[in-house]
Amino acid sequence: MEITNKKLKSNEDFVWAIEVPLTGKFIIDVEFLDLKTASGDSGEPCSIWAEGLTQKRSNATALASLGRMLTEGIHTDIMINVSDGSIGAHRAILAARSPVFRSMFSHDLKEKELSTINISDMSIDACQAFLNYIYGNIGHEEFLTNRLALLHAADKYDISDLKDACHESLLEDIDAKNVLERLQNASLYQLPRLKTSCMRYILKSEEQAKFLTCMAHA
Repeated sequence: MEITNKKLKSNEDFVWAIEVPLTGKFIIDVEFLDLKTASGDSGEPCSIWAEGLTQKRSNATALASLGRMLTEGIHTDIMINVSDGSIGAHRAILAARSPVFRSMFSHDLKEKELSTINISDMSIDACQAFLNYIYGNIGHEEFLTNRLALLHAADKYDISDLKDACHESLLEDIDAKNVLERLQNASLYQLPRLKTSCMRYILKSEEQAKFLTCMAHA
């Protein structure tokens, strides 16, 4: 950018007036909090980002409200019993996120009349992480800690975006300690990319072991 006669000029299209009595060429970081344009007829400035900003704020507020509904137990209407505890939730939200839950609450099944769901193969921590994801309130560390349990829940309750997120995460840190478990999970939950990555890791490790053995006997 170039400053000349109290005007900041980046190219032929953008010129801004400034009050700093400087002349020369500078590297300047510019952040636009908002950008408005005006037509030649009306002259009334209008934000070109107003619609996107409004939607972004609305989405953030909605997620925060959903998180509060879960953490504060606001008008919960279903209790989820797991192996070591219980957590209150909302039928409508569970049904909106999972076709399995939707089927439970919509058809003449046992869960339709009951106010509880029993999930014996999930711990309270894993269930909390699962619900936090459904309600858009999960943190990164919580996700990493519970991702295998979340993968199981995503597969069981047919939540494809959660299953994809777990799949991507499990690809990132394959090592000698977890590769066999990851390979087993890849087969169990039909994760082809994870299976391929695990097989490559195993083959590469075997080749390295053979090389080191040959070097030791050379």
